[in-house]
Amino acid sequence: MVRSGRTESVHRGAVAVLAADGSVLASLGPVTTPMYPRSSNKPFQAAGMLHCGLNLHGELLALAAASHSGEDFHVSGVRKILAAAGLTEDDLQCPADRPLDEREYRAMLVAGEPADRVHMNCSGKHAAMLATCVVAGWPTASYTDPGHPLQQRIRALLSELAAEPVSAIGVDGCGAPVFAISVTGLARAFRALVLAGAGTPERTVADAMRAHPEWTSGTARPERTLMTAVPGLLVKSGAEGVEGFALADGRAAAFKIEDGAARARVPVTVALLRSLGVDAEPGVDLAALDGLATSPVTGGDRVVGEVRAVRQLLA
Repeated sequence: MVRSGRTESVHRGAVAVLAADGSVLASLGPVTTPMYPRSSNKPFQAAGMLHCGLNLHGELLALAAASHSGEDFHVSGVRKILAAAGLTEDDLQCPADRPLDEREYRAMLVAGEPADRVHMNCSGKHAAMLATCVVAGWPTASYTDPGHPLQQRIRALLSELAAEPVSAIGVDGCGAPVFAISVTGLARAFRALVLAGAGTPERTVADAMRAHPEWTSGTARPERTLMTAVPGLLVKSGAEGVEGFALADGRAAAFKIEDGAARARVPVTVALLRSLGVDAEPGVDLAALDGLATSPVTGGDRVVGEVRAVRQLLA
């Protein structure tokens, strides 16, 4: 992070980059050390739910894999998933929260509306987990327990996709289990989603997210801009500076920012995409990538610096 021509802060991390054939193109940092992918796990959790019988498609499936912004269409979608399963917002076990979207956040405050579970960014995942339990005949009250059949199935699938065992189980910020894998394993898992056969749960999730990126994040979020700008890109961010992505041909990458800084995430993602050569590929919106390559640093009302990636991994 540069302010007025001087480096003010530095964020470091671990990153693994995979070629289309799955070989490691480049890596930096502790790429085999287990870490919590946080919400970058959501595409694999959604695929696990489909394996267990969940019947969601399109926008609502993208919402099941989302860290949504709490916009009206997100909240309506969560309620649709719950209603179709005969459930209500009271069944959700994610914490009450307000929207990530700034306009929606302010609107709730002005209206005097309290925080609630359905506006929490993980409510799509939680609603889908509950709906899966109803379809499978499993108890809903304990769906966030790591020993629940649903969570056991998700854990097994993530281990399969990452090609490594889950090394630890934690509690995510939303209250659901989070399974630890390495940065390299996370990149392998994203690659597995985009290369899965048409109609498989894994590919169905990847296709839904890519077709409806505003449902996996929000209308003003960088993840939506990235998936719109780069044809075939699947990307999912996670808390504490985690990101994973894969291109349609199987090139993939994942990283974890050591100090958890979210502001480093998007510039690093753009730098990695450019290292993989996307700037030269047809259909890529170069202006959109330029807009995300750095983040402005302000002083008063002026831009006086930027947050940028400083290491090119691939020549």
